This record gives sequence, C-alpha cells and structure tokens, in this order.
Amino acid sequence: MKKTLKYSLLFLFICTSGFTASTQMQSFPLQSVRLTEGIFKNAQDVDLKYILALNADKLLAPYLIDACLPLKAERYGNWESSGLDGHIGGHYLSALAMMYTSTNNPELKTRLDYMISELARCQSKNGDGYVGGIPQGKVFWDRIHKGDIDGSSFGLNNTWVPLYNIHKLFAGLRDAYLVAGNQQAKQVLIGLGNWFIQLIEPLTDEQIQQILRTEHGGINEVFADLYDITKELKYLKTAERLSHRAILNPLLQNEDKLTGLHANTQIPKVIGFEKIAQLNGNADWSNAAVNFWNNLTQKRSVAFGGNSVREHFNPTNDFSKMLESNQGPETCNSYNMLRLSKALFLDKSDAKYLDFYEKTLYNHILSSQHPAKGGFVYFTPIRPNHYRVYSQPDLGMWCCVGSGLENHTKYNELIYTHKANYLFVNLFISSVLNWAERDIKLTQKTQFPFSNRSELILNISKPNQFNIGIRVPTWASDVKVWVNGKKQAITPKSAEYILVNRIWKNGDKILVELPMKTHLEYLPDGSKWTAILHGPIVLAARTDTANLEGLFADDSRMGHEAKGKLYAMASAKVLVDDKDDFLSKIKLVNAKTLRFTLTPNATGSLVELMPFFALHDARYQMYFQTLMVAENNQRAKQLEIEDKSLSETETNTVDKINCGEQQPEVDHNFKGEKSDSGYEEGRFWRNTKSFISYQLINKNHQGKCLNISVLDDFKKENVQVLLNEKPLEIISTNNKIIKLNIPETENLIENLILKISANNGVYSPRIHQIRLTIKP
Repeated sequence: MKKTLKYSLLFLFICTSGFTASTQMQSFPLQSVRLTEGIFKNAQDVDLKYILALNADKLLAPYLIDACLPLKAERYGNWESSGLDGHIGGHYLSALAMMYTSTNNPELKTRLDYMISELARCQSKNGDGYVGGIPQGKVFWDRIHKGDIDGSSFGLNNTWVPLYNIHKLFAGLRDAYLVAGNQQAKQVLIGLGNWFIQLIEPLTDEQIQQILRTEHGGINEVFADLYDITKELKYLKTAERLSHRAILNPLLQNEDKLTGLHANTQIPKVIGFEKIAQLNGNADWSNAAVNFWNNLTQKRSVAFGGNSVREHFNPTNDFSKMLESNQGPETCNSYNMLRLSKALFLDKSDAKYLDFYEKTLYNHILSSQHPAKGGFVYFTPIRPNHYRVYSQPDLGMWCCVGSGLENHTKYNELIYTHKANYLFVNLFISSVLNWAERDIKLTQKTQFPFSNRSELILNISKPNQFNIGIRVPTWASDVKVWVNGKKQAITPKSAEYILVNRIWKNGDKILVELPMKTHLEYLPDGSKWTAILHGPIVLAARTDTANLEGLFADDSRMGHEAKGKLYAMASAKVLVDDKDDFLSKIKLVNAKTLRFTLTPNATGSLVELMPFFALHDARYQMYFQTLMVAENNQRAKQLEIEDKSLSETETNTVDKINCGEQQPEVDHNFKGEKSDSGYEEGRFWRNTKSFISYQLINKNHQGKCLNISVLDDFKKENVQVLLNEKPLEIISTNNKIIKLNIPETENLIENLILKISANNGVYSPRIHQIRLTIKP
C-alpha cells in the first residue's frame, strides 16, 4: 500500500498565493532556458540581426564626446544627436547582455565587453566617476549640483529628460553585470552611482522632488539594485530619496491621479517602488505598486495590453481620443508593464500577473517587431483603418527602439519559475529548461496558439519526486491533462495551477490541452467598441495597403508616427445585430493559422480575421462597434459630419503643436523659462511667467496664419507674440482662439521660431494648441 501511494498521481487545483512555503517565487537565469521553434524564436532571431546591424562605436560616440576623447565613428542621427544622445547605448548594453545569455552567441559578448571597456575609459578620463552622453553634460550636472533647477515634465534646465537618459546607462551597466557577469561593468556602475550620490548630496528633499517632476526613468530602481549588489545602505537611502512622492502618495491611498500624465514616465517609478519595498520590507510601497498595476490593467489598458494615447493616460471613462488618434499605445509602456508584472508575480506568486503578461507579450510586444525585416514600432493605433511604422537600424533611434532591442531578447524569462520543491510551467512556448541545480531538463513542444496542446518531456538521470505546476489561464476552460498517455481526472474548480506531484522518471511525458474560446473584450470605458479574442490572442482585420506613408521610417524627427491619410471613422466595419448575438457572426475557418471570418451585418461582405501579431505592412481594424440597426443608421450620419469637420481642419493645417504634451513639444524644439504644464478637462496646456518658444515647419511656405488656443482670458498687454523675433499682428481673440497674421517676409522662411513672452510679471494664459494654417 505504501509503494502504491508513493507512485500515485495527485492532481490539485491550487492558488499559489495560498502557499505556506516561505521561499519566494524564483525565475530562472536566461541561460537556463532556450527557445526552440516557433514565433518567439523567429522574433528572437530577427532581433539578433538588428542588434548586430548596429555599430557599437557610433553608439559610444556621445560618451567619448563628453569625455573629450577622439571618436572612432560619428554618432548616429535622429534622437541620438538631438538631445537624447547616448540613450540607445544604455539600452544596447542591456540587449547585448540578455541576448548573449539567451543564445550564447559569442559576438554579443565580444561587443558587450568592448562597450564596457570603452565606457570605463571615458569614466577614467572624467576622473570623478561620471560617464554619460548627455549634450554638455558636465555643464548641466554642475548646475544641478549648485541647486539651479528649472524643469517640467520633460525639460530640465532646457535639457531633454537627462535623468531618463542616464538611467538607461545605469540599467545597461546593471544588466551587463547581473545578467552577463561582466565584472568591469560592476565597477563602472558603482563609480557612476557614487558620483550621482555626491552630485545630489547638497540638494534638499524639496529640490530632489522638483527634479523628479521631469521624466527620469527608473532611477530609483537602479539605486535599489546597487544596494542589492553591494549591501551598502547609502544606495537604498538614495533610492528612497529618488522616489517621486507626487506619484507615490496617491497610490499609497489607492487614489487615481493618473489621467493626463505622461504614461511611460510613471511606470518605471512604480517598478522602483516595488523593488525598494522588497529590500526594505515596506509593504505599503508594494501595495502602492499593486494599486497602480490594478488601475492600469483593469481601467486603462486595451485588449492587446497597451495603454495611453499620444503618450498620456486618457480618462478611464472616455477612450474616444484613443480611438481617433494615429498615436495609440506606446510600446515602451508595455515593455515596462511587463517588467512590473514580472516583479509583482515573483513577489506575490499570483498568476493574475501572468494573465496580463501573456496577453501583452503575444499581442503587443510580439507585434511590435516586423517578423521578416526587423524594425520596431512606437505607436500602435487602435483607430480603425490605420497602420504602424517600423524603425530601420541606421535611422530610427527612438525610445521604443531602445526598449525594442531588449523586448525580443528575453521571451524565455518567465516561461518557467520555481519555488521550493515546485517547478511551474507558466507560458506555453517551445523551449528547453535546464535546471542544473536539480539535474532536471524539461522540454516543451508546442505550436501554441496555433494548437491548443503542449507536450512536456522530462529528462532526469534518476527518479526524483517533486511538483510540476501547470498554469491554468483565465481564458482556458475544460483543461485536460495526460501523463504518459493516461488521461487524468481533474476536479473542475477555479484555479491558477494544476499541481502534479509524483516521483518522476526519465522520459515521462505530460500532455496539456487548453481549449480556447472566442470572446469579446470591450473597452474599459463602457462604450460599444469591442475587440475579438480567441483565447488570449487578439484578432484583427487586414483592411488596406494603400497610403502607408513612412511604413519604414526615415530619420526625421517624427518618423515614428504613421502620418498617412486618416481614413474616415465612418468607413470602419460595424457589428450590427438586433439580437445582441455578435459572437455568432465570427466563424473559425482555419485552425492551423487562426483565420476567422466575420460577417458585419446581413448585407455586409465577409471580413477575414487573423492574429494581430501576424498582421504587418497593412492598415487594420482591431476594434469594432456593436450596434443595433437603428443605432448604426444614426451613427453613420453623425460620423460623416464629424469626419468632414476634422478633414477640413487638418487640410487647413500646415503644422501644429499640442502644448504640454511631451512628444509634440520636443518635436518642435521647445524651450522656456519659468514655465508650467498641466492637464484639465481633457486638454493639455502650458503657460509661462517668462517665455516659451517653438520651431514650426512651414512646409512649402503654405502657412499664412497662426491660431493659438488658450484656456484663460487673453489680455494683449500681458503677452507678446514674436515670430523670428518680429511682433505678430493679432487679427482676433474670439472664443479663446487668438488669430495672428504671418507677414509675407516671414512666410518665405521654412523654419519659423515662435516665441511667447509674459509681460508685467504675470503668467501667460494657459496655451492648449498652436496651429500654423493656410487660412484663418
């Protein structure tokens, strides 16, 4: 009887958060898991080619310039020579470290070691621990050290997000050491950390918080990492000091103060809160991170896992701006949300974090790289019939190129985890796990999501008793499991994992079947716009291949934006059914490729649906309205009026600036002093008590007028408006729109410098938008 029990199979549904084991959930090192065949292995291989296509000396050039060392190659253009010089170099260190440990490609290690040695040379030349690529970095940091601080959301002393920039180097050095084992990186990292502590030592906490108003990446997280590496308390205290209280404090009270904020500025801060909480035991800070994650995933994320419109958090009760915009969720946001989800999963052992992680991994991250040519996506619009733009190695140096380089190096990071005597299978991706410490090798063979089955094969030298936990996703139903060909009876309960406990032998096989159902997922604002998913996979329609302007971006400042023609919203396909039975209109026609057909209405032609991650080089539709017949008739008339008005406005516009929004202001070379920005009732704004200036592009010399929209009363005596240092004539100030004529002499100039100054010691009105137009 004892022997029979010893070799019996025990299937339990468990909630891992209820485990009594004191050990924390652990991830495996990247080198312990190798991807095999499939979509993720292909994405990894494509990314590898992109990484190798980049020139290390060009990426190092900003650091050599700042250290006054001879260049070996000219720096890259685009964002790498217009203010964010050096930021891609930091990301590149991380990408090299993770891709090397994931693939064991020796060229990657050679490049990583070379870059670290060059950075160490720059640090030695500087002589004080500093190394950086920020333009005029030494001058900038000296001003900060002296307490000379003037900044807003993305500009600090008229320098473009300098702490965000140097954070990329901190993170790259950390990964070079912790992930790839480069010891020299550790020394450079510690030297840079010590320099930074000395830099901010004279500053008050109030001044530190003033600095943190400007985007700064996860600067608090990397100092927490330094403490974790060295165990020196000064780094942990610095991490706490560099935590932005304007974001932390509302989260501690579970208050939602996020609407209107620049989205990717906030997520890294919260990753830092969670990291610090794990090191100092502050449960409140960890709860704050959970509150943030819950808010974003439940109220602010769309079906593919992304969030934000034009880089900012939209109101939770209104996603209409996101539906209309060509600047949908930013890939960097999802990059950081995966990092936060991973941290919380390892901390809390709660598989809900994996459900979001999986959805975002398949639908946003995987889709954000071109599967054949390479290239990374910045914005993924949900506007019907729009498209995405891809970077090219020598041309695009956007933030989403930096995070994109990393995204596809680490698909193996959470496929498996372990805790005490438990091995967990979290994701269904073809791979091989080598758990060297336990002499366990596990091979997973699957074509998921094109098949709902996954086979697990054990390779062990001798019989070994332990637990294998197989994740049961929230989208799965009626899960079936076979062990060595024998179907197992499973009690149907709500669960996170199926736990298999037995003495395992070499060659044992587990077969898992995870039936996927097609379902609708509506936008969080309660509107009638829905995405269609099969299991965790978002389906979309390929609608058109015309007018794909800039599909593979050039090196222009806004090359990452899909600026091709906006198709009328009225042209979007709509699901119409008076019986409210919209799922009946969706039919699976090819299970091996996950192709479906959709019948929009009784008279509409069939629409083919496919996995969004497989849809490239085309316009698409992933959100559909679900309407009754009468609602659809009314909708068509209203949208026709709105589309006509929008078309007329955009046709009349030569250039425009959405004031107070980071990217439009950076793109127009914003400069200013004593300036504030904010968000109120769905509109961003900027004002000044000194001056602000922008550069407008007068393409083909078409611009004849300026329209400046303000949120406050406009008094001529308190504001001066100059164009190329010449005063402009004000035509009218009706309805808080100031109209100004552009002199013919200035109209002949393509680059127009607009300067708005405040007079009489008062603030200017809050400026919402500036348009350069053909006619008033």
